[in-house]
Amino acid sequence: MKVVIVLYALISARAYAASINTGSVEADYETIVVGLGAAGTTAAATLTQAGVRVLALEAMDRVGGRVHTVPFGGGVVEMGAEWIHGTSPSRTYDLATKNGVKLIEQDENTEVYSSDGSRANSSLISELVIQAVGAINEHSDVNESIGEFLTRKLKEYLKEHYPDVLQDKEFLAEVFNLLDQGIGSNEGSSSWNDVTTKGQYQELNGHQYVSWGRNGYKTLFDILLNKYNNGSGLPSLTINLKSEVIKISYSDDPKQKVSVTTADGAVYTADNVIVTVSLGVLKAKHTELFSQPLPQAKLTAIDKISMGVLGKIIFLFPEHWWGKTEDTICFFWKADDRRNVSDEDAWLLKTSWISTPMGSNNALTFWTSGDTAKMVEAIPEDVVKRKLMSLIRRFMGKDVEIPDPIAMTRTTWFHNPYTRGSYTYDNLLTPQYPTARVDLGAPITDSAGNPRVLFAGEATDPQHFSTVHGATDTGHREATRLLERRSG
Repeated sequence: MKVVIVLYALISARAYAASINTGSVEADYETIVVGLGAAGTTAAATLTQAGVRVLALEAMDRVGGRVHTVPFGGGVVEMGAEWIHGTSPSRTYDLATKNGVKLIEQDENTEVYSSDGSRANSSLISELVIQAVGAINEHSDVNESIGEFLTRKLKEYLKEHYPDVLQDKEFLAEVFNLLDQGIGSNEGSSSWNDVTTKGQYQELNGHQYVSWGRNGYKTLFDILLNKYNNGSGLPSLTINLKSEVIKISYSDDPKQKVSVTTADGAVYTADNVIVTVSLGVLKAKHTELFSQPLPQAKLTAIDKISMGVLGKIIFLFPEHWWGKTEDTICFFWKADDRRNVSDEDAWLLKTSWISTPMGSNNALTFWTSGDTAKMVEAIPEDVVKRKLMSLIRRFMGKDVEIPDPIAMTRTTWFHNPYTRGSYTYDNLLTPQYPTARVDLGAPITDSAGNPRVLFAGEATDPQHFSTVHGATDTGHREATRLLERRSG
């Protein structure tokens, strides 16, 4: 299982818009791709390079979807996907290295600060985190929550190696709080008790935290669309940005085309359509998005798979005032201090992990997940800034003067109507519905067996969901499905 997170990148709209739809028109294509995140862009590029006439429709004003690189303080930060998780076999990693992109393996050390301003026992806490990570990577035949599983495993470890620590109930409770948040940052969940130990995720070989650095994850889309290093692009690919799809109509009749209608009234027809919208969008919109009810297996998958939410609040400081660039900073609450936090500020208790983005010298990223991330998205920005600066000064300001940030940015993946979340995770229902992701990704065919409505995106990858490499694989999978049908 992956350890921390996955997702996202900003691309210039003009760079890729071969044509921008401005009115109610009709056009005919072989394939229409809905959504230009990692899956959709991979599918569109793969088909176009094989000579297929493709129209790509993207609701947002940029390419990238839940990958979003933004300029920040003379560098860049990732509002979505932060790392390439694993190097082999990885289409994403291979595309970067084959094009000479300089990547950075980010080895994270954990520095722990206490709520009284002192340095906590970083060594022991780090050791317990490492033990937890190792335990998670063990595949379990029992369906229980990761919270229950890790609580038991760590108590067994402590009993053998640190029996005295088992008697410190308050210390142990805070360790479990930190791990709960760490799992949330990995899965996008509200609680580690929402995630199953009997999940299907499979970790790739190689380093799990490979950063694009100052190149940014946006570089993946430059490569896919042949724009990297002054590439000539893909002239035969038509991209319409700010084109929200509101209806996909299809029938069983092989003689009928698939039609796609956008919010501005434009109608496009094609032999088939590849739908790459997020599971969050499918949960909210599937009944109105498709002209007829989806197959029951697909409806069940949409209902039973969980869509997680991951949040980032990123501060830019005038100088680098903290420790090593790659350090992960962790806040460890003393029990009395935790009890004195008001209900209004309770979200701060779930904002205890901070990382240093590799694309910007003087930035720090606060991580939130699940219900906390949803709530923080709705808090006024000035309040978030003030509260987090008070938090960081409480924990880290004892021996250093912490300056005010000179810039701030944050994510809104849950409230974005075109994403409605960050990525999916395996919940406690997963073992009861083992084929859900395969069912979600299965194409809808006509009476002659021709794929008419195809599905791609991280949620449709049974082993590599929640990752960019998983999403790109699904885009390539569906493009290959069509190309094999075409050549046959």
